[in-house]
Amino acid sequence: MLKRTLLLILAALVLSGCAATQVAISKRELDVQTKMSDTVFLDPVGADKRTIFVQIRNTSDKPELSVHEEISAALQAKGYRLMQDPDAAHYILQANILQVGKSAPTAMEAAIKQGYGVSAAGGLILGSGAAYAGGANSRGIAAAGLLGALAEGIAGAAVKDVYFTMVTDLQLKERIRGGGKARVDTRHTLRQGNSGASQLSYAEDSAYKTYQTRIGSTANKVNLAFEDALPELKKGLVNSISGLF
Repeated sequence: MLKRTLLLILAALVLSGCAATQVAISKRELDVQTKMSDTVFLDPVGADKRTIFVQIRNTSDKPELSVHEEISAALQAKGYRLMQDPDAAHYILQANILQVGKSAPTAMEAAIKQGYGVSAAGGLILGSGAAYAGGANSRGIAAAGLLGALAEGIAGAAVKDVYFTMVTDLQLKERIRGGGKARVDTRHTLRQGNSGASQLSYAEDSAYKTYQTRIGSTANKVNLAFEDALPELKKGLVNSISGLF
């Protein structure tokens, strides 16, 4: 009986170690991806209309994260002039970083699928969303019970397949040519506790066409630290936004 138990322990450790090694090799390079939920096409304009007002907000739990300077510099490099007065700009760019943090592997795809304005909460960003190496193979020896769990814990403590995700909502306004106006009808549902809600609606004229989209960026690497993921996540967001112009 003791010999059999020792063999099971050895087998579990070998299987988990192989899985951990496979993850360590396949995820040794940092992989960063950035996707946009909806394509935005802007009308080409002359140099005199390449003016833009930029407003970047951050409502995530990482208040130190800022991309305003990087986005502004990227737009200036493309020939756009930054305006302090939104009424004087041909374009108004507004972005809000909703969430940044460790996530499940499918977090970005889920956030992109939901689209602009929909909360990215509900499990998209997880406090400990790393996928541990050895999980799949450890389950293959589930009959070993605690032995498999022990082996998985040993491998997982050393090798972790880590994902970090950043979700950003983007609103872009483009001035209507020829001084035209658009009629905007807005409706809101205002919650009144748990007992009911109030309806608010209003209409106004706007000199801008409005586009909305969501940008998701993800960084993946074995044992990835947030400090290493952040510069690449920011770079992906900056490239995605500036690429619209």
